[in-house]
Amino acid sequence: MTTLTFLAVIAAAALHALWNAVVKGSGDTYLSMTAVMLGQAVAGLALLPFFAFPAEESWSLLALGVFLHLGYQIFLLQSYKFGDLTQVYPIARGSAPLIVAGFSLVVLGVEMSRLEWIAILVIGLGIMSLVAVRKSDGARNGKAGLLAFATGCFIAAYSLADGMGARLTDSALGYFAWLSVLDALLYMAVIRYLKPGTISAVPRKGKKAFFIGGGASFVAYALVVWAFTQAPIAMVTALRETSIIFALLIGVFFLNERFNFSKFLSTILTVAGAILLRLAR
Repeated sequence: MTTLTFLAVIAAAALHALWNAVVKGSGDTYLSMTAVMLGQAVAGLALLPFFAFPAEESWSLLALGVFLHLGYQIFLLQSYKFGDLTQVYPIARGSAPLIVAGFSLVVLGVEMSRLEWIAILVIGLGIMSLVAVRKSDGARNGKAGLLAFATGCFIAAYSLADGMGARLTDSALGYFAWLSVLDALLYMAVIRYLKPGTISAVPRKGKKAFFIGGGASFVAYALVVWAFTQAPIAMVTALRETSIIFALLIGVFFLNERFNFSKFLSTILTVAGAILLRLAR
């Protein structure tokens, strides 16, 4: 992985934590997520005239990615209903590299070095220590942990689909522009059914999430999709999950969430595993 790619993924990690904090920190997570999706779609629409439609070979992966992103968004919203940012985010983001690495080995036949296996085990240990997460009042919150892990499964799945799809096109940015627009259209159709009136409320109550969250979300994942074409998907996915450090800092210092040794240790273990994956090649 080149220095440029490394720095791009780290920047994406920080931006990703930022827009998640915007969603979690709002009074209405459905409204803020909808605003983020609209902001992302507008950015994607602005880029479409400059890129051709993705190559036909990538269409199936593009369609799969759209549905996987929708599943991720719905499960993320449900996770934030029951858990804090510093509880949900480490599990959701930390489990993705583990799943991607396992899929790469078992299904794709990618060979893993000893250091990479050690890194995966460290990440797994960090995740397992967060299975019995607690709410901000200290009560056990296994439901949030389960939902967060399901969110991580969707993250892993769309990372693989988007990474392989972007490699089949001439432009990773053009691929993501189309992905962001199609994803937003599907999300809006679903949210209009689940939460009527949410979309119309964005201009009045969701401006912050639209501009800050939507902009951060678009730039963050555009950088990641580009990085997928520059380095192994498993490596990019792992490095991206350093975002949990940024999420921890935001949750504690800006959202007034509980900080304890368990959260600290779990996050450090997960990040250590991501760093080891970075160093393994």
